Amino acid sequence: MGEPLRIGMVGAGKISGAYLKTFERLDAVRLTAVTDLDAGRAEAVAAQVPGVAVAGSVAELTGRSDVDAVLNLTVPAVHAEVARAALDAGKHVYGEKPLAMTREEADSLLATASERGLRVGCAPDTVLGTGVQTARGAVDDGLIGTPVAATAFMTTPGHERWHPDPELYYRPGGGPLLDMGPYYLSALVHLLGPVGRVTAAASRSRPERTIGSGPRAGERFDTEVETHVTGLLEHAGGALTTLVMSFDIHAARLPRIEVHGTEGSLSVPDPNGFDGPVELHRAGGEWERLPVSGGYRDAGRGTGLADLATSLTEDRPHRASGELARHVLDVMLTLLDAAREGVWLPVRSDCGRPEAVRP
Repeated sequence: MGEPLRIGMVGAGKISGAYLKTFERLDAVRLTAVTDLDAGRAEAVAAQVPGVAVAGSVAELTGRSDVDAVLNLTVPAVHAEVARAALDAGKHVYGEKPLAMTREEADSLLATASERGLRVGCAPDTVLGTGVQTARGAVDDGLIGTPVAATAFMTTPGHERWHPDPELYYRPGGGPLLDMGPYYLSALVHLLGPVGRVTAAASRSRPERTIGSGPRAGERFDTEVETHVTGLLEHAGGALTTLVMSFDIHAARLPRIEVHGTEGSLSVPDPNGFDGPVELHRAGGEWERLPVSGGYRDAGRGTGLADLATSLTEDRPHRASGELARHVLDVMLTLLDAAREGVWLPVRSDCGRPEAVRP
């Protein structure tokens, strides 16, 4: 392997700590610069990581000669703007989800990257860990026969219970589907392939929410998005997924993801994590735990960026790709469109299944 990919990080908020922790054990990438609207946060990162420079702006960071790729950890509303600045400066870009707020923004980014020979990557990379990849190996190896159906559930009372500034999750670009859906939908594409059409219903249980922790506890704010979404997805291979994403459920005993086939069933761990037990129930048998058979071991936030870095030297597609993120965004927006219109709608984009992470 050659020199590590030099990374400039835009955004030094809470999620950046998880990336920094992973970077400590990755050889494929090296953080060289950081910027944030709050200069103090950027300086704190620089003090924590030797050799990291503080840039005064996004333009200054993307213009640095020691930055090969930009890690975009900004808020969703400016994901596309920052990614565009990176591409315009001739840098690869990898960002937090979602890729963009609209299909048009996402398409523009991918077109620009293609024209300039640059890579666009996007979280979540949790699907590259041993949990989802071991489950994918079981599906690919035919352990459940032909996949017929899947279920995916994400249920919580809402992020305002624990987040000191939760309004972001209840504005356009937020809600349970746009916030948590990428983890589940990315996993489902790995397991069952892209989605061809969807239908859905959605609701908003409360017009206001109350902050439950931190210095602003007790403050109320408006709910601007749907907070419960139930969808039905038809995958290209014919399997049907029932999806529930909710900020309105106080407690549940639901599985995260299950995949059911003609010869058995598979229990898949939380796709918001990198590992966890994968269990198989063969027709007529009992539940059994499968040994780890795929995925990056000891993975963390940033593993997808490292996969992008190694893909450049190995001349292969990277797995946490912009194309996958574009398809997932399209599926989510189409689910919301279908809920408003009360009909089945086609998902116009396609991405194929990313390459599996095998031992």
